[in-house]
Amino acid sequence: MFEELRRSLEELLQRATKPEERSSVLARMKSTVVQATMGVDDLREALSWTQKKLQTEQRELETVKRRKELATGIQDAETMAVADRFEKQHAEKAALLEEKLAVQTRELALAERELGEMKAELRRAMAGVPGGPDGAGGRDESLEDPLADESGTKVKEEIDSLARNRARADRDAEAQAKLDEMKKKMGK
Repeated sequence: MFEELRRSLEELLQRATKPEERSSVLARMKSTVVQATMGVDDLREALSWTQKKLQTEQRELETVKRRKELATGIQDAETMAVADRFEKQHAEKAALLEEKLAVQTRELALAERELGEMKAELRRAMAGVPGGPDGAGGRDESLEDPLADESGTKVKEEIDSLARNRARADRDAEAQAKLDEMKKKMGK
């Protein structure tokens, strides 16, 4: 996800660039940071979805266990067998979702750390401060926000706009799919 920014930064830092080329490189780096930020947001959404799915699966597992206990209490062998089968299925799904949640949590932490590094690198590049991704050259928090453009508008507004556009496109595609399905059912 972050290779393009790193290439752009390396290109900027490795050679003496003309001001117009530097501007182009910085614009590409800024664009990559915006894309990376959207990617991190997508990872957060996926993590949230997995958490919700895990909670649902755990509730289902508890319900099945209660039903199994009730079946055991009335000595209903058939219901106990069905409940036992469903208990195993829900337990397996819950365990899988727990593993998935752990991996997604680590992936999000890594992406957030890399995004922070990218922003710091961009900040240094915009300020003309030498230093690479390893932090050489020091970190000056007083440098301007790398996600602010010349007019002071934050890239967050751009990200929000892109997210709204993506959500609108998703809704339009879903509506079109439903319309196509209705037409198909009606024979048109």
